Amino acid sequence: QLAISDLGKAWQNFFNKALPDWGMPHFKSKKEPRQGFKTDRAKVVNGKLRLDKPRGVKEWADIKMVGAKSLEGDLKVVSVFHENNKYWATLPFGVNVTKKPATNFKTAVDVNVGHMNYTEGKVNTYPKRLRKLYERIKHYQRQLARKRIVNGKEASQSNNYLVTKAKLQRDYRKATNIQHDLIQKFTTKLINENDTVVIEDLAVKNMQMSHVASKGLQRSMFGYFRQVLTYKCEWYGRKLILADRIYPSTQRCSDCGHIKTKEDKITLAGNQKHHTKHNEYICYECGAVMDRDENAVQNLLALA
Repeated sequence: QLAISDLGKAWQNFFNKALPDWGMPHFKSKKEPRQGFKTDRAKVVNGKLRLDKPRGVKEWADIKMVGAKSLEGDLKVVSVFHENNKYWATLPFGVNVTKKPATNFKTAVDVNVGHMNYTEGKVNTYPKRLRKLYERIKHYQRQLARKRIVNGKEASQSNNYLVTKAKLQRDYRKATNIQHDLIQKFTTKLINENDTVVIEDLAVKNMQMSHVASKGLQRSMFGYFRQVLTYKCEWYGRKLILADRIYPSTQRCSDCGHIKTKEDKITLAGNQKHHTKHNEYICYECGAVMDRDENAVQNLLALA
């Protein structure tokens, strides 16, 4: 029944051209590294996950979970999947969320590769521990590529290849957990301390960058940050303002309002005409000198 429901949703999305990822449905394949199923009959009993007993299986027990006794709410459709040589289960609960009291404060966030600037300071989204993980990931990727070049298709059948692949998947999972933890804590801080939050409506897919710089763009998780902040604002009754994509938050002077055009514009490499760096903002109308990211935050804050 759930498979038929998923198929119906996939075709509804296919006929809705307004969706950003409009296109043909992507069906599951047995060759994919992630295999799983969904069930609406799962239960949490005494801190353990209880699934349906498969036909023909005699010994069947509930699955132990850490911290499951504190889970409260209406359990929805549970997804169980096998990935990275481990089994995982996602348990979505329907809970009642109370609105947070008003704080009478507002803030703006300017997202950048490796960090995010806001009215109270800066958050580093690419810490040292994350850089070390990506160095290890790069090392394991090279090892796997070398094995494939030497042994061809038979490389994936060796034990050394599988062990290296498991290490690569483990480090990818650790890196994702670190990134998600940073975004979740930062968005919670914004929601708790402010009534209004202003961010940019960036077209990340249209940002043309080199293959080296694009890695930093992908690891900064602009899309995930906006997704988390959007649903938290809806939950707790906060106001989220999206600056238009053509809004000149970087080129506009927050003191006098002058907007840089043509050869005076600031790019990722700075400004060649005036020989300024990418993080410097110098207004040639009023003479103001400030940090580029802090200037963008003030321009976004003006929208609130």
